[in-house]
Amino acid sequence: MANDPSDDFLQTRLSLLERLRNWEDNESWREFLAIYGGLLHSVALRSGLTEAEAQDAIQETVISVAKTMPGFKYDRSACAFKTWLQHLALKRIADQFRKRSPAAKVAAPSAHPPPELLEQVPDPQSLELDAVWNTEWQKYIFDAAVRRVKSQASVEQFQIFDFYVLKEWPIKQVMSALGVSAARVYLAKHRVMRLVKQEAKRLEKKGI
Repeated sequence: MANDPSDDFLQTRLSLLERLRNWEDNESWREFLAIYGGLLHSVALRSGLTEAEAQDAIQETVISVAKTMPGFKYDRSACAFKTWLQHLALKRIADQFRKRSPAAKVAAPSAHPPPELLEQVPDPQSLELDAVWNTEWQKYIFDAAVRRVKSQASVEQFQIFDFYVLKEWPIKQVMSALGVSAARVYLAKHRVMRLVKQEAKRLEKKGI
């Protein structure tokens, strides 16, 4: 029976979590930020934080992860790493809103996290940060799937997919740049997208 490629993804993440128990392992922390930093940054900005606030939220999230890791035991049946990281990140985002002056809070009323997720930040127009997180997480999974599928598809098919789907070039521009027919563009899109969706589904199921 062939090995499921998402098993390697899971083992890589589990190995990283084990290494993060050592606060002095700079290489592993750089790897953590390379994997999850973009996700944390996107969620922070979409929640309504400024760039400076977002950077502070990311820094505090990493500190929270570091403090928790020595006693952290991964058990997906109890709590997926995704959920655990979400909890820490949204708490730190809430902290940034609390630090704002009253005037700043009025200026961005829709950016407050909902009380059912975090400690309450009074605001009747709260943004559903869980929805923001889930949207960004799906993008993260999609990007991871695309990177893995790149080695499975032919060079030509992935290049067509990159130009037509990822970069959103008009089909005539793709045809002209690569010297291919419209039929080949559509076929490449169909085949590669099918692989990406299959890989994303496996990563979401077995990933952390």
